[in-house]
Amino acid sequence: MESYEQLVTTLSLVLGVGWASGINLYAAIAVLGFAGATGNLELPAELETLQDPLVIGVACLMYVVEFFADKTPGVDSAWDTLHTFIRIPAGAILAAGAVGDVTPALEIGAGLLGGSMAMGSHFTKASTRLLINTSPEPFSNWGASISEDLMVFGGLWVMLNHPLAFLGLMLVFIVLVIWLLPKLWRVVRAVFRRIGAWLGLVKKQPDDSGNEENGLMAETPLDEKTKKPAAQVGIGSPFKDR
Repeated sequence: MESYEQLVTTLSLVLGVGWASGINLYAAIAVLGFAGATGNLELPAELETLQDPLVIGVACLMYVVEFFADKTPGVDSAWDTLHTFIRIPAGAILAAGAVGDVTPALEIGAGLLGGSMAMGSHFTKASTRLLINTSPEPFSNWGASISEDLMVFGGLWVMLNHPLAFLGLMLVFIVLVIWLLPKLWRVVRAVFRRIGAWLGLVKKQPDDSGNEENGLMAETPLDEKTKKPAAQVGIGSPFKDR
């Protein structure tokens, strides 16, 4: 029974650190470090560095920076783009360290699992933010950012206190990502194509009702199509014999 509980706790920690890192890496590090430093969570030896006050302080500082950047339209998408190269590798590293002292194969497997969770949550967040930024008002950005912060803190609390329930929530999350992410990407691609067409960077698709030749004729000015050469005197002219 004890080994079963340990397995559930470890698996929830692996999935949790990966999932949270993809949404807000600095909040995840700060929560884990604070929980370990206060004795509310016994971190594996590979993650004990998170308990260092310096690490917790830097994580809190970067969380404050992200708190404001994440609520500014346009800046949030640029921030997400930059953190594509930070959140996913960090989620994999944290997940690999969450399994503790195990065989290299298990450690690599945990890293792959955590990195995949980080990638799924990160790209879902980034895609949603791109769609939200098509609206000019900032309130939707604020609401989305605050909801994400609350979701990370609430999810990590459930992970620490109810690991089995957290595993169920992660299963629901995986199913939603598999179903939702392709749809989000299709919408994002359509938005970028529309913006590129407005800027003249993307060639508009020809109308299906006509061929290329009809399209060219439609763009030809009317006076050029109906313009006839003027009659020349002496060549087919009624004034030839005059």
